[in-house]
Amino acid sequence: MSLAPATAPLRIGPYEVDPPVVLAPMAGITNVAFRRLCREYGAGLYVCEMITSRALVERHPTTLQMVSFDADESPRSMQLYGVDPATMYDAVRMVVDENLADHVDMNFGCPVPKVTRKGGGSALPYKRRLFGRIVQAAVRAAEPAGIPVTVKFRVGIDDEHVTHLDAGRIAEDTGAAAVALHGRTAAQRYSGTADWDQIARLKETVRSIPVLGNGDIFSADDALKMMSSTGCDGVVVGRGCLGRPWLFRDLQAAFAGEPVPEGPSLGEVSRVLRRHAELLTEHMGEDKGVRDLRKHMAQYLRGFPVGSELRKRFGLVSTLAELDDLLPDLDPDVPFPAEAEGPRGRQGSAGKVVLPEGWLDDPEDSSVPEGAELDHNGG
Repeated sequence: MSLAPATAPLRIGPYEVDPPVVLAPMAGITNVAFRRLCREYGAGLYVCEMITSRALVERHPTTLQMVSFDADESPRSMQLYGVDPATMYDAVRMVVDENLADHVDMNFGCPVPKVTRKGGGSALPYKRRLFGRIVQAAVRAAEPAGIPVTVKFRVGIDDEHVTHLDAGRIAEDTGAAAVALHGRTAAQRYSGTADWDQIARLKETVRSIPVLGNGDIFSADDALKMMSSTGCDGVVVGRGCLGRPWLFRDLQAAFAGEPVPEGPSLGEVSRVLRRHAELLTEHMGEDKGVRDLRKHMAQYLRGFPVGSELRKRFGLVSTLAELDDLLPDLDPDVPFPAEAEGPRGRQGSAGKVVLPEGWLDDPEDSSVPEGAELDHNGG
């Protein structure tokens, strides 16, 4: 890969994000353990799992447990989901009053049916006025503490209902500190290819705040290509770092104009896997922590010549001792394989977006959908 010139740092409110890289919130993935693992490989902004605004205000125990950060994690970045301006205001006021986070990101990108059928996530920007009221409520609540509010959304509901340019203008006008676009519609979910041209169009439309691009960044080279082809100010990395937290080391080198290190050997991957287990155990106890690690195993071992029986045993591991017994069975000298490159994580297939009845009738309707606030987390 040819070296790129060093890239200017990204500013989100009072915070300098250098390199201009953000870890995307991923449900069940970006807990405090995974964020720390990624931070150990490079600088940037690391966002926690999506938090439901109503669940936060109502102090659901599981939600409060999710709102945890390392002592040295700065800025502490929280993503909030909500569909009611009043509840969003109360949630951000709680963040301010109880010093829960230093940055609030708002989720208008989730395509999961349980979210969109309530009018939330990637369905919501279609209702322009309601979208504006929610962003404005968050900004108003955060302003006294100087907490920046950023907004993430998709291209639209589907190809016939494109919303990202309006959403970008509204977020900019209502005081958001930055916007991020996943270059897919809700109907695409994670299938197909992200449309980076739409990121370029958003960058042409939104001029006074940073625009970040998201979608199909699976290597440092992908990030540089997105920046050069769209003019965006930074990148948001999601599925590309699954089983591959060293991607942040690669990104740091690439954005500094330095050579990108070679991929790790299987021995190095073993050490990363063990470190991940250790951090999860610290965060949630050995039983839950090691079980949680199972979902990462296939991604860590992807492309390496590891037999099916051994893969199966890694996928069923339940204690640190079991893991320590298995790790020596991996040949430490095996180099990083070409088969481990490229897309990773869930892709699935496109599908019709599940929406509340009559949702598409009036984009100017600013009423909160009945029963829309979720009392659980996900997406």
